[in-house]
Amino acid sequence: MNRIKAFGAFWYDFVIGDDWRLAALVVVGLVLTAVLTHVAGVNAWWLLPVFVFAALVWSLHKATTSKSLARMASRVTDRRSSPAPGPPPSFPAG
Repeated sequence: MNRIKAFGAFWYDFVIGDDWRLAALVVVGLVLTAVLTHVAGVNAWWLLPVFVFAALVWSLHKATTSKSLARMASRVTDRRSSPAPGPPPSFPAG
């Protein structure tokens, strides 16, 4: 059961990552592309790259705004002033 949980946790972290909104935007792009292709008969191969590019631009904008940079700097300062955490978690062998 631990391996199943670990597998699920990996995929959740891989797909969702830091921001679930970006994953949701890509899923909306996939769904819209499928609907346009299968229901409307439109050759919509180009739509998904547009959604992925929009997600990239949005993510970069969020990461580089002064507000988020100030938040990131405060996290780094907090980490430096706080005591070191315990040992890293050990992973099961095999």
